[in-house]
Amino acid sequence: MENPDLTEQINALAVRVQQLEDHAAIVRLISAYGPAADRSDGAAIRQLFSEDGTYELEGWSFDHQSMEQTVQTDLHARYVLAGSAHVMSLPHIRLMGDRAVAINYSQVFVSEGDHWLVDRCAANRWELVRTTDGWRISRRVNRLLNGSDASVQLLADGEG
Repeated sequence: MENPDLTEQINALAVRVQQLEDHAAIVRLISAYGPAADRSDGAAIRQLFSEDGTYELEGWSFDHQSMEQTVQTDLHARYVLAGSAHVMSLPHIRLMGDRAVAINYSQVFVSEGDHWLVDRCAANRWELVRTTDGWRISRRVNRLLNGSDASVQLLADGEG
């Protein structure tokens, strides 16, 4: 005879393990962005996004077809040639079944002589979706942390 308490405990553990695996997969996905950007690997960046994925970056907008162009802009080329590091903070993740929202900070460090300067500091909202290939970014919004209402609101959007 099956023990209902044990079955409930096993089911609860399975749910918790799935949530931990989802969380870890999303952290790996977001953390892959910086190294891909710093090696100007547009194909790798495109692979992080779902087929209908979009990226909004301060006046720039990219879809899945144009995603590789994120590392082909003059601005990006100047960063890489100077010596850059796109650094992502740990994201605050809210899981909602096969969807998730993650909020984090990104900084772009640029080499200047024998030291590094933060050239860009931004808030990011990552909307994610579970696909047959694992978690992918369905939408990323990046806003400079310049005191604007848009950047502050973006940080609040991860709550709830």
